[in-house]
Amino acid sequence: MPYPTPWQHHRSSSIADDIDFEIKGQELQFLEIELDPGESAVAEAGALVWKDAAVDMTTVFGDGSGGQGAGFMGKLLGAGRRLVTGESLFTTVFTHEGHGKARVAFASPTPGAILPLRLGDLGGRLICQKDSFLAAAKGVSIGLHFQKRVLTGLFGGEGFIMQKLEGDGWVFVQMGGTVVERTLASGEELHVDTGCLAAMTDTVDFDLVTAGGVKSVLFGGEGLFFARLRGPGKVWIQSLPFSRLAGRMLAAAGSRGGQNRGEGSILGGLGNFVGGND
Repeated sequence: MPYPTPWQHHRSSSIADDIDFEIKGQELQFLEIELDPGESAVAEAGALVWKDAAVDMTTVFGDGSGGQGAGFMGKLLGAGRRLVTGESLFTTVFTHEGHGKARVAFASPTPGAILPLRLGDLGGRLICQKDSFLAAAKGVSIGLHFQKRVLTGLFGGEGFIMQKLEGDGWVFVQMGGTVVERTLASGEELHVDTGCLAAMTDTVDFDLVTAGGVKSVLFGGEGLFFARLRGPGKVWIQSLPFSRLAGRMLAAAGSRGGQNRGEGSILGGLGNFVGGND
């Protein structure tokens, strides 16, 4: 899906703040949001790159959506949802308190793409991986989405507990590697590695199917199950989930914190001796 043109402008009668934005970079992207006086953006704690001096930064308990009107208990519930997904208990709200235009920028912590999506164009709800949320217009709610089937709960891996983003404004989700958008017709199925499923609309049915026979399970290296996605709806697939990248880095490091390229061969020990590593 092509990104919006630089400094995307959108004005409508919406609950969330209308914001203008630009996504910069290729493999290591960052998001720049332009705020009018009084407008706010919400971001993950620690995502800030820079901000103009007129932008006030406030750390809040919960998701910062402004929709938890029940006082402390409402905020506690919002914070609890974030804790279950492995996120921080806090989010940061950036509000333009001055005059004219002001900008604030956020960055993804992993190589990949920052995908801008307007929830109002997706039925008001997006289901995404639990570490995908980067930033949003103030007014977007961040919650939990549990897969209901028992088999999915036991073996769904990354796909069992996901984030649920609700509202009508812009959200910005971070995805690893290259991102592909697929639109599934009613009844159309797609099988995806559970970690490579980045996001989907809530009209898509999520279930698990076995990866194949005994040989495929034991030696295929793809795990026991695939995510079975059935339309109608939209699906976003990431080519390099962070869990896969981290696993490869740990495997390459080995128990000694890093080896040379000959470590798995008969010549590995000889190479270490010649190179002075042993």
